[in-house]
Amino acid sequence: MPTQEIPREEWPDFFCGFSHAHEGWFATVEVLGPEIGAQTEARELPFEGISAEMNAPGEDSVELMIGEEPDSHVVHTIEGPTHIRLDQGENGEHEALQIEALGQPVTLIRLRSPVSPDLVADVVIE
Repeated sequence: MPTQEIPREEWPDFFCGFSHAHEGWFATVEVLGPEIGAQTEARELPFEGISAEMNAPGEDSVELMIGEEPDSHVVHTIEGPTHIRLDQGENGEHEALQIEALGQPVTLIRLRSPVSPDLVADVVIE
């Protein structure tokens, strides 16, 4: 599975397009760290969006919103992200986002389409 590093200066535009393309997909959010292992924060909730607040390197933040209000809504904030990586499948489909931040566990967002992959095979995401 190829992994693509998203340059910091592209985060806002990337997240805007990514959010638009994956709104309503099922998202599972995990945090991974040596002290905590793998912890699932949310499982199979509708993806609402992801955005970046750009300040200065080390002072940026990324906010992930999933779930439906009011019962299952989750907002996950990553302070000081250093790396954003997109994991892609063999055919270029988006499978997961990895977000690294200094001194924090890695946040992994796995996505699954709510419709058959055959129905979205020709969708192009920029």
